[in-house]
Amino acid sequence: MSDPLAVQVGEALARAGAMLAVAESCTGGLIAQRVTAVAGSSAWFDRGFVVYSNAAKEQMLGVAPALLLAHGAVSVPAVLAMAAGVLARSQAGVALAVSGIAGPGGGSAAKPVGSVCIAWQRAGAPATAQALHFAGGRDAVRLAAADAALRGVLACLGGDRDARLHAPG
Repeated sequence: MSDPLAVQVGEALARAGAMLAVAESCTGGLIAQRVTAVAGSSAWFDRGFVVYSNAAKEQMLGVAPALLLAHGAVSVPAVLAMAAGVLARSQAGVALAVSGIAGPGGGSAAKPVGSVCIAWQRAGAPATAQALHFAGGRDAVRLAAADAALRGVLACLGGDRDARLHAPG
């Protein structure tokens, strides 16, 4: 059974005549899995980059090491750079990038477990990004991040301008 949110994203991308590509860190390919589970997704999904390490973000997406050193991988500047890298390294017209701390370890006072940053960008348009926090264990954080990311694609396409505001957490 297809994920209703992924189906909605696919329909919106098809209406816009746009392809989606994603860069995933804390979600580890979950978003790509959800959208490719939709029959016909090859018409609107180009590719996914699973960039769990900083080295992968640098090598696969061109994120500057100095940016990661200054802001960390879980930051708005990092996901904005990741989204730009997705657009530069794919055939997509819409990019999505997510990085976060799913837990149970890895958090800090400044960036506790559940901290997630997400960016969306259409080719030729300014990017948008959000820093969010989700409660729960590792699976709950990853699922909430994927949901928020997909709702943000709808907002990026103009299908639901308030989509990101409805993210849980």
